[in-house]
Amino acid sequence: MAVVVTGSSGLLGSALVRALRDEGRSVVRLVRRTPEEPDEAFWNPREGLLDPTVLEGAEAVVHLAGAGVADRRWTDDYRRELVDSRVQGTRTLATTIATLERKPGVLLSGSAIGVYGDTGEHPVEESWEPPARLRGQGGPPARGQWLADLVLAWEAEVAPAEEAGVRVVRMRTGHVLTAEGGFLGRMLPIFKLGLGAPLGSGRQYTSWISLPDWLGAVTHIMAEPEVSGPVNLTAPTPVTNAEFTKALGRALRRPTMPVAVPGFALRAGLGDLADEGVLIGQRVLPRRLLEMGYRFRHPRLDEALAAIL
Repeated sequence: MAVVVTGSSGLLGSALVRALRDEGRSVVRLVRRTPEEPDEAFWNPREGLLDPTVLEGAEAVVHLAGAGVADRRWTDDYRRELVDSRVQGTRTLATTIATLERKPGVLLSGSAIGVYGDTGEHPVEESWEPPARLRGQGGPPARGQWLADLVLAWEAEVAPAEEAGVRVVRMRTGHVLTAEGGFLGRMLPIFKLGLGAPLGSGRQYTSWISLPDWLGAVTHIMAEPEVSGPVNLTAPTPVTNAEFTKALGRALRRPTMPVAVPGFALRAGLGDLADEGVLIGQRVLPRRLLEMGYRFRHPRLDEALAAIL
């Protein structure tokens, strides 16, 4: 039986494919172009095209496809791309899985801690719900609200697979730390020049996880047949942005700037992404991972950065 992976050319997907193969597992990568390798299979999520036999009896399906949230400025067109690339892909997978006679053992569907919106200093876990959603209730949208709505719509599309009796896990991932790219990779050139600085107030919480722990958590969840629903893939020690800035400066042995980058400057450079993803605080705890016995390789930020860098 194979593990079928979408988004296999991305930062997380490519690392997962390597890790699975290192464990001796067979992997099939779903691609949106003409397949060129024996382990590739074609799909077109926008048009709902996917050969059901590719998923038939799979050990697991790991769905990681979706446009990068921080890859571009959020124009109206790119907002639609962020939504469509998640909603349409998840819908195509879930509806196809629901039709199969021999269904996959589990669907691990990518999600994000953005679902929680701005939690401020409050620690939250999988069962937490925002006290109120301001959009549509006479007030302005809450900070982080658009991303929260996006993730909720994304997660809802797994329903056909769940209703068909498939074990489904919504992997709510925080910032995955690796020097190869993503959240940390974008920061490294600036910090290596000694120009790293806190962002906004610096008091907003950052929930992170090292790449080895993200990979370990995914394979751990695969092996736990009773686990379903949302699971936070974050380390147990979220830190404030100011603490993250200091820790990264120490790890690189470089000074950091004493003055924070003000919110207005971030909004000028990043647009809506500043309020939706940079200036909000998300203090997310991995309760379910800990309950299922996962042991973190890098539970603390200093340890993670030392290992990565």
